[in-house]
Amino acid sequence: MAEQFVQNLIAERIGGNQFGKSTVIYKFEKIKRAKKAAMAERPDVEIIDMGVGEPDAMADYRVVERLIEEAQKWENRDYADNGISEFKEAASKYMADIYGVKIDASLEVNHSIGSKPALAMVAQAFINPGDIALMTVPGYPVMGTMSKWLGGDVYNMPLLAENKFLPDLDAIPKDILKKAKLLYLNYPNNPTGATATKAFYKKVVEFAKSNNVLVVSDLAYGALMFDGNKPLSFLSVPGAKKVGIEIHSLSKAFNMTGWRMAFVVGNAKAVNAFATVKDNNDSGQFKAIQKAGITALENPSITEYTCAKYSRRHDMLVATLNKIGLKATKPKGSFYLYVPIPKGVKNGPKFKNAEDFSQYLIKEKSISTVPWDDAGNFVRFSVTFLAVDEFEEQKVMHEIERRLSDLKFIF
Repeated sequence: MAEQFVQNLIAERIGGNQFGKSTVIYKFEKIKRAKKAAMAERPDVEIIDMGVGEPDAMADYRVVERLIEEAQKWENRDYADNGISEFKEAASKYMADIYGVKIDASLEVNHSIGSKPALAMVAQAFINPGDIALMTVPGYPVMGTMSKWLGGDVYNMPLLAENKFLPDLDAIPKDILKKAKLLYLNYPNNPTGATATKAFYKKVVEFAKSNNVLVVSDLAYGALMFDGNKPLSFLSVPGAKKVGIEIHSLSKAFNMTGWRMAFVVGNAKAVNAFATVKDNNDSGQFKAIQKAGITALENPSITEYTCAKYSRRHDMLVATLNKIGLKATKPKGSFYLYVPIPKGVKNGPKFKNAEDFSQYLIKEKSISTVPWDDAGNFVRFSVTFLAVDEFEEQKVMHEIERRLSDLKFIF
């Protein structure tokens, strides 16, 4: 009776009186279940986890030591609210040094407890009932989910291989554009690994101006570039700051995933709107973590080392997958490798979608990937797999080749 009492009070946006009763199993839960089943069936075979998508390394020792030092200071014990000025100044300098973008530390930047809540709070700051958020698919859905919870809606823009995994802004219907309020972009992209160009960003600026849309550039993987490709900020394009903001995360570039440290930067009014919502959602990240974040931002060599590692692993993985008959192409950035699936295996199963192929890999070969069937059929490999050095990286590659070399893929 008590459970039903609460059930009837749950908000419709998360299911209402049907909350918790859905029989739909989401893909990440399916992956977890398949991994558990594979481990139970073959306990002597180690899972090769290429699907996690979290840095495998710890934060740099200088960052950790700064945290220890600052956590012991009396003055860092209290609420941080909308952030300390030192972190904003460090973020401003980082934007100038890495992306060539001039930022007013007092008006155009504010910290966030990770980029995920920032995306949710941006929706809270701008979406009214009936408004539309333009979202890329496949992609990170948080801003779209929050938009729907607020009474808005989502228009999905497919990321297709033939368009270099960039959204086709010209294909958005006029009736959608009339209601559009936010445009979500994420480059380097999760899950495709695709990167944007200045030419594309210039088009985005004109699109935003013409349609009164705020651009939200999620640059979580922005600094993870390699092979001579430089980090590119949307805000580096003339006029971008008038129509958009960017969200930067320390999680990927500085191996600080669990530290929950990010910042929102760009248009002063939009940053202030975000800060106002944030002030009503949290009381700021622990000051010691913000100060440790400053140490990270002041040491871009940390990211350079990480980029070299991911680039090397991409080279290895692409070569290995192509050798066994898949069709992989190294991205210019991120730690994701987006690979089209085969139609099947000779004298073996057929795959009607990426989920089928991903389940086959984990169940039969103990290799974990993430399937994407939103716009074409692909599996995502992540080069964040556990390996302490190049020797262990090579061991992982040899094991992947050994497990899959008996298959002849059909395309």
